[in-house]
Amino acid sequence: MRFEEFELERNQSLYENEVDYNLSESGVHPLKISEILTKDEQTQILDKELLYGYTNGTPQLRKRVIDIYDKDLSLENVLITSGSAEANFLSIMTQLDAGDEIVYMVPNYLQIYHLARSLGIKVKTLPIRQELGWQWDPDELKSIVSSKTKMIVVCNPNNPTGAIMNSQIMDKVIEIAEEQDCWILSDEVYRGAELNGVECRSFVGATDKTIVNAGLSKAYSLPGLRIGWTIGSKKYIEKAWSFHDFTVINVSYISDWIASRILASERRKKILNRTKDHLNHNLNLLCEWAEDIPSISLSKPEAAAITFAKINLDMESEDFVFNLRDNYSVLLTAGKWHGLEGYVRFGYGTPTEYVNSALNRIKSFLQEK
Repeated sequence: MRFEEFELERNQSLYENEVDYNLSESGVHPLKISEILTKDEQTQILDKELLYGYTNGTPQLRKRVIDIYDKDLSLENVLITSGSAEANFLSIMTQLDAGDEIVYMVPNYLQIYHLARSLGIKVKTLPIRQELGWQWDPDELKSIVSSKTKMIVVCNPNNPTGAIMNSQIMDKVIEIAEEQDCWILSDEVYRGAELNGVECRSFVGATDKTIVNAGLSKAYSLPGLRIGWTIGSKKYIEKAWSFHDFTVINVSYISDWIASRILASERRKKILNRTKDHLNHNLNLLCEWAEDIPSISLSKPEAAAITFAKINLDMESEDFVFNLRDNYSVLLTAGKWHGLEGYVRFGYGTPTEYVNSALNRIKSFLQEK
């Protein structure tokens, strides 16, 4: 087996620490340990032994994850993973085989797309439509799912558009999945970063064959902890846990310990309020900037620290990104890397002054075009 190149992550890995301004990042500027733990908790960390810990995540952390969702879940329905990326990996590895077929939302974060194709799985892409508010057309959805479909894969809130799937489409996905007896896999790592401060509906518990993956890297501003989770039936979690033995075995005990504290209700609320306020402030800045830039048409997001922008130039998205990177030292992501040409993704979750300086450089770049 040979893995396809994951273009988005490869380009970020190579250049995100080399450019002056990295607007390819889709999360919110990271918090410091001193901002999320009390003085007493910081002292406690210094006395912690560096254990392996629970390979499926401590009961305390799994309980905190359960408390996020208003569903009847038990500890056996949750596995703690190394970020949501590992959760996505486990979901595909445990449930699909070569020759299986999935229906996959585009544009998207194409990790699952590339992984599935590398494993010999047939990927049928179904675009969300900008003219529909970045929603699926229900008739297109119904027509593409068949008796061969083993899984419907969504990203909600969506990366790269920041759109939130409406309840009508969610209900349609659930209805079709039940009719065809196929899995629903929902990547919900941006849930909690809604701009209106109201957490969107989750697919958790939608059907017996639903998997929801999420983590602390985006809405919670804690990518360095590398904490994610996958939620599903007990049978699925048992299998995912056994495959977890081949990936990271367990997450860092210290990360687990910190996460179990910051996900306490009041602290979690405080972190997500910070996210909401910061994103709204920076998005206003970005929208004002774009008003004077005819070569860029922003698509205003509903959630997440990202916006998808149409390029009104005779230039492909990779050429746009590479030229901007090489000549102005600003990094964006190309629409091609998300499965939709003609767009670029802006990340606006970094500090406001940083975003503003990067936008000034992009403006200079565009004035030459």
